[in-house]
Amino acid sequence: MTDEDERGSAPRRASTWMILAVVGAALLVCCCSAAVGLLVSWSAGLFRTPT
Repeated sequence: MTDEDERGSAPRRASTWMILAVVGAALLVCCCSAAVGLLVSWSAGLFRTPT
C-alpha cells in the first residue's frame, strides 16, 4: 500500500461511521417519539375500554 491509498481510505471510514451515527440517531428519535406518542395517548385515556 502506498501513502495515497491509506489517505484515500480514511475519509471513507469516517463517512461510514458518520452514516451509522446518523442512522442510529434517526432510530433513537423515531423510537422516542413513538414512546412519547403512546404515553400521551395512554394518559388521554385512548387505550381504556369505553363503558
